Amino acid sequence: MGERQVGNLPAGKTKLVGRRTELADIGRLFAGAARLVTLTGVGGVGKTRLALEAAAGLQPRFRDGAWLVELSPLRQGGLLAHLIAEALPLADQTARPVIDVLADYLADRELLLVLDTCEHLTDACAMTVQALARAAPGLRILATSRRTLNVPGEEVLTVEPLPIPETDDPAAAQADAVVLLAERAAEHVPGFAATEAGRAELIALSRRLEGLPLAIELAAARLGELPAKELTERLDDRFAVLGETDELVYEADPPWHQALRTAIGWSHQLCSPAERLLWARLSVFAGTFDAEAARQMCADAHLAAERITDLLAALVDKSILTWQPTGGGERYRMLDTLREYGADWLRRLGEEDELRRRHRDHYRALAHRADAAWMGPDQITWYDRTVAEHANLRAALDFCLAEGDGHSALEMGGALWFFWLACGYLGEGRHYLDRAMQRCPASGPVRSKGIWTSGVIAMGQGDSDTVARMAQEFRAGAEAAADPASLIAAAHLEGTHLLLCGKPAQAATVFDAVPYTQEHGGAYTGARFLAWMVRTYVHTSLGEFTEAAAAAAALRAECVKRGERWIRAFADYVQGLAELGLGRLDEAATHTRTALKGKAVLHDSIGIAMALDLLASVAAATGQGERAARLLGIGQRIWDTTGRSQVGLPDLLAAREACERQARETAGDAGYEAAFRKGVEDSTDDGLAYALHQT
Repeated sequence: MGERQVGNLPAGKTKLVGRRTELADIGRLFAGAARLVTLTGVGGVGKTRLALEAAAGLQPRFRDGAWLVELSPLRQGGLLAHLIAEALPLADQTARPVIDVLADYLADRELLLVLDTCEHLTDACAMTVQALARAAPGLRILATSRRTLNVPGEEVLTVEPLPIPETDDPAAAQADAVVLLAERAAEHVPGFAATEAGRAELIALSRRLEGLPLAIELAAARLGELPAKELTERLDDRFAVLGETDELVYEADPPWHQALRTAIGWSHQLCSPAERLLWARLSVFAGTFDAEAARQMCADAHLAAERITDLLAALVDKSILTWQPTGGGERYRMLDTLREYGADWLRRLGEEDELRRRHRDHYRALAHRADAAWMGPDQITWYDRTVAEHANLRAALDFCLAEGDGHSALEMGGALWFFWLACGYLGEGRHYLDRAMQRCPASGPVRSKGIWTSGVIAMGQGDSDTVARMAQEFRAGAEAAADPASLIAAAHLEGTHLLLCGKPAQAATVFDAVPYTQEHGGAYTGARFLAWMVRTYVHTSLGEFTEAAAAAAALRAECVKRGERWIRAFADYVQGLAELGLGRLDEAATHTRTALKGKAVLHDSIGIAMALDLLASVAAATGQGERAARLLGIGQRIWDTTGRSQVGLPDLLAAREACERQARETAGDAGYEAAFRKGVEDSTDDGLAYALHQT
């Protein structure tokens, strides 16, 4: 039996060298009264690596685990709470302020939150930390930052460079800085071994690098090209030239340690001109990126596209980039300190504005391509890709809004309707679209798509007032355009609003007035399928189970023809509802399990929870009270992460209550409670495996 998910800490790729004293200090502080511990120190000193090692060691102390939140890709503090929620197993779909949702979620949990790289968001971090600490007595926070957060009760630990040997005696080779240099050199240089003679050179090199882990990493990557003695001499020369003048300083931060400036500048100097140019241009990416994006954004007359792949490999070899294989393909990441250096060079080259515009244009085009392809056979691929590019999509939207380019922000935000809705980022979508619409008041196709997307988001959040307002504004534009696809999109908003208000008969009239089963093309293909999906569900609300089964079968057939998976899974769900209503329990279970599998592929929390509730109803109807109770428990744990059980729909709430009553009658109160509790305690994987097992 698997354990419940107790964190998202990445597995350490390399052994941590040294830091025993620091780890002990962190453990001691959290064992005492400390609620917030902040690790400070210069860039490249190893704060993140230390925090991850400490969190991994502390995790068993926390019932609800240790969770990493990487803040470096976030450029605006307004989405900090969203980023924390995304890192946690929390899929809130309500319109409530996310900070309130977080506070409620954490209130009775014992959890360690690791906020990594806070220095550019210190004010937002300070406010968020204080709000969460007040609400959640069992919460502990470990932060890394070049600056303190200045929160009352904050415990600050300054992370110093690794100890370096003060003498050249044999014991000097055991100093942490020398050990790290030797281990990293062995990773980069096949057959590397520190001989007696070579140890003296490693000791001298580690001393020149002053024990800074990032500087050591960069030097180790060069030991395949130059011996340690020559590297030390080159560093000595560069150190003398630099003095205190060539400083690349993080804004409002103390100057970088001179050895780090020396090591990065020296590593930069040893790169070829093409490598240096690519390094600078890659600094505009947030989070990770792939080779295709690098080619499309960074190539021009000065940097040929066909060279990009080899140049990326060269920067990986030099430890400027890290290579990350993923299920969606190869991706690359640049450490924050090296990104800042590259960004400074980009400014010096006068290319910063141009590259940021290229970044915006690339991800706006990506959003349009994804929108056009979403309702087709590559849906899963686009799901993986857009989730992988989340930080870059966010950075492009932030750039648009910072530049006052509401038109581009609204164009991109509208095209990403599927991302906000199907991938679980409703709150973030609302954040961007609200701001974009304020900056783009002019009517036209872009604003219309943004209005519809805002209505879809509000629909997903159960905000019926906003759905009604967006539907009214969108209807005016659709009628003026007299476009069938737009009129279907308008009917989708209006009909869904009526359903949310408990008026399924009126909703049916609205849907039946438009040809949603016909292909119309244009910008609202998704709206057509959403309208078809909701109309199919309305049949079950009206007790029209035979009609619901037929409509679901037709919708599923169209999805199969297109190779679409997301709406198809909902069609399977409605088919299950219809079969249950018709008393065909085996068929109901079969269709609902198929729906559950489809929703799990896309990590659709609401769809998963709805399918689990329906399977519970089927189990209760077949006299399996304890199975029904356990399925309700599995579903409840997922509903707890969405912020709104049963989507607020009266039909689903009533079905849930009826299922519980029936299960209690069969299993008895004690049996029901034990099975329900077991379901709540199941891991997600175990819960899904249990639900999918045929009985």
